[in-house]
Amino acid sequence: MYQSFHMSKTNFFALCELLESKYGLEEGERISVQEQVAIFLWIVGQGANNRNAQERFQHSGETISRHFHNVLQNAMAIEWIKPWPWPREEVHSKILGNSKYYPHFANYIGAIDGTHIKAHPELEQLLRWIGRKGYPTQNIMAVCDFAMCFTFALTRWEGSAHDARIFNDCLRNPYFNFSVPRGDEFYLVDAEYPNT
Repeated sequence: MYQSFHMSKTNFFALCELLESKYGLEEGERISVQEQVAIFLWIVGQGANNRNAQERFQHSGETISRHFHNVLQNAMAIEWIKPWPWPREEVHSKILGNSKYYPHFANYIGAIDGTHIKAHPELEQLLRWIGRKGYPTQNIMAVCDFAMCFTFALTRWEGSAHDARIFNDCLRNPYFNFSVPRGDEFYLVDAEYPNT
C-alpha cells in the first residue's frame, strides 16, 4: 500500500474517515470513499494521467476525473494550509546572524510574489483566465520566509487578476488567515503590490 499511495494503511483509512466525516466526501453510485481517495493519491503520488488511472482502477475517464476533483476539493480545504507559526517577536536566525541583512531586515516577515500556472477553465469563462501570458492561467500569490519556506499561498484567482487585487483580498478576508504586518514589520514585494 505504501508503494502506491505513499502512506501507511492506518493513515490511509484515517484520511478517508476525515474527508468523509469532516469535509463531506461521499460515496459515489459505484465507488467508495476509499477508492476515490486511492485514485487521488495514486495519481498525485505516481504522477499518473487519467488514462493510466482508467486502466488501474477500471473506471471511465469521466469517473476518474470527477472523483479525483472531488477529493482534491476536500484535500485542499483552506484550514489545511496554515501560515507557519514562528514567533514574529524574534528576528529570524538567518537575518540576525548576517551583518549584510541585520538590522535592515530585522522586521522582515516574508517575500510576496505571484506566479501563473496553466489552467483549464470552462469555455464560457475562458477570457477571464487569459492574462499576460496569452493562455489561460491561474494567478497564485505566495509568501516565503527568509529560509525559503512557503508560509502562505492563495490559489483561486483567474490569470487576468492583478496582483494588487489578490493581495487586497487577502488583507480584507479573515478567512485566509493572512499574516498582516504589525508596527514596523514588512514584506518584500515587487512594484505590482500596493505600498500601504
